[in-house]
Amino acid sequence: IPYGTEVEETAGTIFYKGHPVCAERSFAGHSHFARNEDGQGLKRGALTEAIIEALAVPDKQHQARWDKVWEDDRCQPYRRVDQPDEVWLWNEDFYRLDIDTLEYIADLVGAKKGA
Repeated sequence: IPYGTEVEETAGTIFYKGHPVCAERSFAGHSHFARNEDGQGLKRGALTEAIIEALAVPDKQHQARWDKVWEDDRCQPYRRVDQPDEVWLWNEDFYRLDIDTLEYIADLVGAKKGA
């Protein structure tokens, strides 16, 4: 599927040209597709990817970036609560965030924003 191609979502499944591709809430769904109800899908996808990538870099600032997320009140609603207290995974709402909040989180963790 070419980058930027619009796909359809029906009952939690992403379809391309009538064929199922993956579940909307799957790793593949989050990694390769972004919600676009507001026309900002490409930017939303780029920002979520940039945030995740910034937090994954194993450099000297790795823990400092994560500490910012853990300590920030604006990030708290986007942590999955079904995980152990010492684990942070982004919840479904993170992947649907408005652009302003995603840009805030990207700035917080020093993510390189491309789109």
